[in-house]
Amino acid sequence: MFMNALLAGLTLGGVYALVAMGLTIQYSVSRTMNLAYGEFLIGAAFAAYMLFGTLGISPYLLAVVIVPVAFGLSWLVYRIMATPLVRRAGTGMALEIDSMLLTFGLLFAIMGILLLVFGSNYTNYSYLAVPIRILDATVPANRLLSFVAALVVGGLGWVLLMRTRTGAALRAVAVDPVGARLVGIDVQWAAGLAFGLGGAVAALCGVMVSTYLTFTAEMGVVFTMKALIVVIMAGVGHVPGALLAGLSLGLVESFVAAYLDPGLTVAVIYAVFLLVLLLRPQGIFGRVVR
Repeated sequence: MFMNALLAGLTLGGVYALVAMGLTIQYSVSRTMNLAYGEFLIGAAFAAYMLFGTLGISPYLLAVVIVPVAFGLSWLVYRIMATPLVRRAGTGMALEIDSMLLTFGLLFAIMGILLLVFGSNYTNYSYLAVPIRILDATVPANRLLSFVAALVVGGLGWVLLMRTRTGAALRAVAVDPVGARLVGIDVQWAAGLAFGLGGAVAALCGVMVSTYLTFTAEMGVVFTMKALIVVIMAGVGHVPGALLAGLSLGLVESFVAAYLDPGLTVAVIYAVFLLVLLLRPQGIFGRVVR
């Protein structure tokens, strides 16, 4: 039972970590809170479902097309819709409030389109649901791949941010946009790139979970909420922290469901979230700004 709970928690936590990594990259660099983030994930899940049913191509191969499209759409959303807000916002707080209102409306617009095209019924399909034996527990291959994808994307994200000039520019904008502009960094370019990268990560997660998760057009807000919890727990802008916090949250949820009561999972998650807010309001891996 312990191994089953451990593997279930890791695979679930991998999904949480993958979703949160994209959101923390978007927000930390662009200072734009994207409440429609989960809709990009669900949109990618529906795209994988539709193309797999029509073409019969592996969803993992379809991700090669879906992920770049999501990157482009997210970049366009920032350039067309968010950039005017950035130009007119007098303070960082004003930008965050305006962006939340904007993306809140975008959330319902995308949800409405998905409802119109796919309806409100639950949708699912199965791909690579092959059981894999690990020690004395069994885990489906599609769920295990979600966990592996989270580790790979987390590693690539760390390399991009910490070992490349582009990553250095993104980190500079995240820390001090005004100072970054003074040393010649195009802040709008960096913010658009971060927004696109976040959308791409969300789409990848949507493709991965679509192979085993039942989803609806109205489910995006659930992923956005879980991503926000993980981002705040880890500390905004901390990509490795988002990975660790997501995995931890998945493990907590899995062990509570296995050893206590599945009905307590939501209560325990929010209790942990509130405890972090009380003891470490800057996040577990965040730093106090003085």
